[in-house]
Amino acid sequence: MDLRKLKTLIDLVSESNVSELEITEAEGKVRIVKSAPVANASPVTYSMAPAPVGPLVPSVEIAPAPVVAAAPAEPVGHTVKSPMVGTFYRAASPGAKPFVEIGDTIKEGETICIVEAMKILNEIEADKSGTVTKILVDNGQAVEYGQPLYVIE
Repeated sequence: MDLRKLKTLIDLVSESNVSELEITEAEGKVRIVKSAPVANASPVTYSMAPAPVGPLVPSVEIAPAPVVAAAPAEPVGHTVKSPMVGTFYRAASPGAKPFVEIGDTIKEGETICIVEAMKILNEIEADKSGTVTKILVDNGQAVEYGQPLYVIE
């Protein structure tokens, strides 16, 4: 197979939705496979400390005191947590009234939001009666398992 014909076939595969092409002719067999685009990764540079020169002398290093990070303040009241990973929605549909607002009094078992997981809308119910004091997640935000959603007092 001549190189011009091979180049034309490669161009056709790269510009089309075809991921693989195999052609068998009397002169031989050609198989062209399009790979998935690869994201450009930034190069990783490793460096090593220079080798010590001269006699080794033991050294004493004084480690700085460990810094204790202030723990995030836990919200006062009962926290309703996400039972799954998904997308948090405050209302049943876009433009609809949210299930609950700050200051609303809710009862145990009442639907307070929806978490969409794998195209399934899961209604999340309050596990305690009380007043909603905080909404900790924005509408449409991705949530993790166990992530706090609401604070109820």
